[in-house]
Amino acid sequence: MRKLGLIIGFFVSAIATPALAARCGGDFHTFVQSMSADAASAGISQATIAEALGGVQQDFGVLAFDRRQRGTFTKTFEQYVATRVGSVRINGGRAMLRRYADLLSSIEAKYGVPRQILVAIWGLESDFGKGDMGKLPVFRVLATMSHDCRRTELFQGELLAALKILQRGDLPLHEMIGAYAGEIGQTQFLPSSYIKYGVDFDGDGRVDLRHSVADVLASTANLLHTNGFKMGAPYGEGSANFEAMREWNHAVIYRKTIAYFADQLVGR
Repeated sequence: MRKLGLIIGFFVSAIATPALAARCGGDFHTFVQSMSADAASAGISQATIAEALGGVQQDFGVLAFDRRQRGTFTKTFEQYVATRVGSVRINGGRAMLRRYADLLSSIEAKYGVPRQILVAIWGLESDFGKGDMGKLPVFRVLATMSHDCRRTELFQGELLAALKILQRGDLPLHEMIGAYAGEIGQTQFLPSSYIKYGVDFDGDGRVDLRHSVADVLASTANLLHTNGFKMGAPYGEGSANFEAMREWNHAVIYRKTIAYFADQLVGR
C-alpha cells in the first residue's frame, strides 16, 4: 500500500480543487458544515451529504500517522524490491495472469497497457485484492485531513470526489473504507482518480474498485493509457512509459519496482 508521503505528487496531478475552499482549522463541526455547503454547491444532494458527513468525527490517529510520514525512501532499490517482490508474490501474479487471461486480453486491446504491468500494480497495492486495502472510514479520514491546514485544498477536493462516488452509487457508505489518505480499492485509487479514471468494465452500471476485478484492472489501465502509456514500448527507467507511470506514483524507486515485478511475471 502506498504511503501518504509517496503520493503527494499524485494528489497534485489528480485533484479537483474546490472553487471556494472551506476555511480550515478552528472548530471541526463548523468546518464540516462549511464543507457541506460547498458540497451542495457542487451538486451533491442533501441526502448524500447527511449520510456521509452527519456525525463525522475528527480522527487524531490519522493526523498522527500523516505527521510521521517523511515522504522519501530510505532504502536502495535493491533493498526495497527485496521486501516487495518475492517468489510468493511472483507466483501469485503468474496465477492471476492465467486466471484472468481473457479479461486481460480485452483490457489490453482497449487501453494498450500490457497485462504484466497491471498485475504488478495490483499485486503491489493489495496482493491481488486479498491483502490490506485499508480499514478506515473514508469520510472520517478526508474530513480530518481537510480540516488540517497543511493540505486542506487537496483533501477538500478528495472529499468532494468521495461524495460523488457515494452519490453515483458506486459503493455504499459501509464500503467507503480505505487507507490513511482515503485511497480506495484493490489498486488504491484516491477518490478524485476514482471519478476521473474509473471504468465500469463489467457492465453492471457502477464502478466498483473494491470487488470487481474487471473494473479494478480496466480502471488502472485507463489511468495509465490516459497519461500516455503505449503498448509494445519499453517501460523501464528512462522510457516514455516509465514517465507515464508517474501519474501512478512519482517515486522513481516505486516505478522501478513495478517494472521489475512486471518483467518477473513474464520471465524477463
